[in-house]
Amino acid sequence: MSHYCGIDLHSNNHLVVVIDEEDKRVFERRLSNDLSLTLKALSPYRKTLQGVAVESTFNWYWLVDGLQEQGYALQLVNTAAVKQYDGLKYSGDHHDAFHLAHLMRLGILPTGYIYPKEQRAIRDLLRRRLSLVRTASTQLVSVQSQIWRSTGIRVKSGDLRKLEFVPPPVDAYTLQAVHAGLAVYQAIQREIDGLEKSAHQVVKLTDNFKILQTITGIGKILGLTIMLETGDITRFAGAGNFASYCRCVDSTRTSNGKKKGQGNAKAGNKYLSWAFSEAAHFAVRFEPLAQRFYERKKAKTNGIIAIRAVARKLARATWMMLKHQVPYDARLMFPG
Repeated sequence: MSHYCGIDLHSNNHLVVVIDEEDKRVFERRLSNDLSLTLKALSPYRKTLQGVAVESTFNWYWLVDGLQEQGYALQLVNTAAVKQYDGLKYSGDHHDAFHLAHLMRLGILPTGYIYPKEQRAIRDLLRRRLSLVRTASTQLVSVQSQIWRSTGIRVKSGDLRKLEFVPPPVDAYTLQAVHAGLAVYQAIQREIDGLEKSAHQVVKLTDNFKILQTITGIGKILGLTIMLETGDITRFAGAGNFASYCRCVDSTRTSNGKKKGQGNAKAGNKYLSWAFSEAAHFAVRFEPLAQRFYERKKAKTNGIIAIRAVARKLARATWMMLKHQVPYDARLMFPG
């Protein structure tokens, strides 16, 4: 007799449902988020359990890692792709956990990628860096705006970043606010520098990283971000699949030349979306072929769509390069 387990995971508890080959519920219980309780609940079915399906929520690390270390076969569920039965009037945790186990038994459970634990922490470290970069930028813009509206002088952001920067004459309270904003920016920047240093020391400069560095517009941070967020490139069937995961593909649905709807534009990896957008801006500045492509696209549409078109080109190029282990060639992506 084979068994299948579905777990509906929440912030402080998780509901475990185990079914048999005939969809009969043989175990069903809500447990606190304590791995020892989960292991104890699953132990009677350890030899017959074909797999454990866990929802891909914000806090799945501890549960998936813990069960994998104990030898259980884990499937991380792509919750956005799970379809419920049409006409279903009621849905709750008990039904959701059962539904995951049921779909696993049928072999049609939509699953996501379980990122290797060894590199997950350094990937999350770079995500934290990006969050701090945005916070630091907010501080700079705030200080710049305050000086501008108080004095009519627009100070360049590059000048604000200098430790020796002296604000123009303002009243005492405005000066205090400016100093506070700059102090916060400088403190955040020190943390950013520390995170970047750790990232470079920990991550081995693999062949994939070296290949990414050949793309005009991708430096060390963008290269590390793309490499770590991508993971195993073979999990993407083609360049289009990877570009879609990077949110570089239009989600509009059309029929007979008319817009019929909009897909989920947020499906995919927001960090790769940011990375390729940044790379596209640099490519347009420093790669003549990319610049010409951008200008042609911009003349037909607008700058935002044009820069996203460049980002899509770079995403597709990245898949081809990593898949076949070849360096970047702008002539193949931006033919004259």
